[in-house]
Amino acid sequence: MKKRTMNEAGRFLGTVLLCGGVVSSCSNDIDEPASKGPEVLATPYITKVLEFVPCPGQFVNVLPEFEEGDTQEVMNEKVLQLIGNNKRGLISLGGFGGYVVVGFDHTIENKPGSRDFRVLGNAFNGNSSAAVSGATKGGSYEPGIILVAYDKNGNGKPDADEWYEIQGSAQQKGYREPWYVEAECAGNDVNCYADYEITYYKPQSEPSTPEEDEKYIRWTDNKGGEGYIPKNEYHRQPYFPQWIQSDKLTFKGTRLPQNAINRGTEAAPYFVLFSFAYGYADNALNDSEGAAIDIDWAVDVNGAAVHLPGVDFVKIYTGVNQVNGWLGECSTELMGVEDLHLLENRKL
Repeated sequence: MKKRTMNEAGRFLGTVLLCGGVVSSCSNDIDEPASKGPEVLATPYITKVLEFVPCPGQFVNVLPEFEEGDTQEVMNEKVLQLIGNNKRGLISLGGFGGYVVVGFDHTIENKPGSRDFRVLGNAFNGNSSAAVSGATKGGSYEPGIILVAYDKNGNGKPDADEWYEIQGSAQQKGYREPWYVEAECAGNDVNCYADYEITYYKPQSEPSTPEEDEKYIRWTDNKGGEGYIPKNEYHRQPYFPQWIQSDKLTFKGTRLPQNAINRGTEAAPYFVLFSFAYGYADNALNDSEGAAIDIDWAVDVNGAAVHLPGVDFVKIYTGVNQVNGWLGECSTELMGVEDLHLLENRKL
């Protein structure tokens, strides 16, 4: 694994938005207010879900299940019931930009020289045929971008100027993942865009033919791209989040290189989704070091390192825009977030 050096970060990093304005601040050192003290009977796990806005995808309206009349608040609570308090259920964030914001009953401490929290997904390794350069890095990895916020003013919510992005391996200047060469040969876009923007358009009706399935939910982006999230035969429910009353959804953020490669044929596809070296959600096995995140990997909008005393909120969004044949769109899944320091203390 490449050791992350903070001075490599040198360019603007976008922050995910839902038709609005979340902007990171540019402070390099965040002081801890006097009002924040030791927590009593804190739990290492998620205790609140502040917002859940998935992009269209095959598991949307299923993980969690939408029922007629559900509001945003109801869906937030359903997410909490699945991934809060160590329940280890599963939610899907859908295509690029779909996100969830979670919180805790304490501040996760930033301890120098150690990883501070772990993000649980449903990634898994493939067989030996998915190896790159002798390392089994291929399987099912659907990486998500991670942002963190420290509640500096103590108001119990993540303010717009409190968000900072965890910068992973794909954003390090000059670094290339081992699978990039094969991905480029396969026609993948392996650029990492810090200023990516995408808009999804709500379909007028649900498809009824294979041709309509292929052109189900249209999207356009700010890089001249356009395409569709198709509906597959395995999941026939609506893919557009049904509790959101809008005819389109627009998201901005960091878009990672396309990491899925068809190792099969056009007639018999076999897609392998490769992991990045470090720094993302749903990008490593849950019991591996790769699932653990160091708060000191956080950067401001200029790519400069920041030092946070800890974090009170974590935001995760799908970081790859790619459709992988019958597997469907790349969609980050989430099972939970854990405070590694509290877990370690409980073992002592």
